[in-house]
Amino acid sequence: MRIFVISLGGSLIIPDKINFAFLNKFKKEVRKNYKKTRFVVVCGGGSVARKYISALKMENKSERDLSNAGIMATRMNAKFLIEFFGKEANGKLPFDMNEVANNLYKNNIVICGALRYAVNETSDGTAAKLAHFLSCGFINMTNVKGLYTSDPKKNKNARFISKITWKDFEKMAKKMKFEAGQHFVLDQSAAEIIRKRRIKTYIINENIVNITKIVDGNKFIGTTISG
Repeated sequence: MRIFVISLGGSLIIPDKINFAFLNKFKKEVRKNYKKTRFVVVCGGGSVARKYISALKMENKSERDLSNAGIMATRMNAKFLIEFFGKEANGKLPFDMNEVANNLYKNNIVICGALRYAVNETSDGTAAKLAHFLSCGFINMTNVKGLYTSDPKKNKNARFISKITWKDFEKMAKKMKFEAGQHFVLDQSAAEIIRKRRIKTYIINENIVNITKIVDGNKFIGTTISG
């Protein structure tokens, strides 16, 4: 049985209000693959996390406090998704990688948020660590179709990058200073992990048919990060 870890951006779960149309399609798409694939979904915090973090910054809270607020937002999103998937998913929220792995024996899909606090890390880092722990592929779902030379929402001349090496991707990620609640396709910690552990990584947007295309090894719309 193949396994894929999906880092599901909070911007897709709850951009402003719960994105029911997308989540319903997401559930139907992963369900198509249950006979041959099991999934771990790591939820991001999205706008909820950023609102908490923004308010705490005004109170001059520490980076750890900001990150912990983000972690709780990811877990709230994960708990919601567990209920949304029902009996297909794990019943309780896991808090370490062994719990995630144990839940895979009895569930088609295991849903979690960030597992613990780590310096300069978002839920992307959690997902990358899980992909290494489970020796599996890694899909990152965000609100852009893949990696660009710069933010396509701010720069109309940004060029799309369909393929990039682990090393070059890490260089791009580490040009930015880490901020709790940051918005980039993958955080700096995840970039380092996938490079060190040589984890084949895919970046896609909300066009959920790409999940099945990746699982089946077919051409998809997005970015591949590999050697």
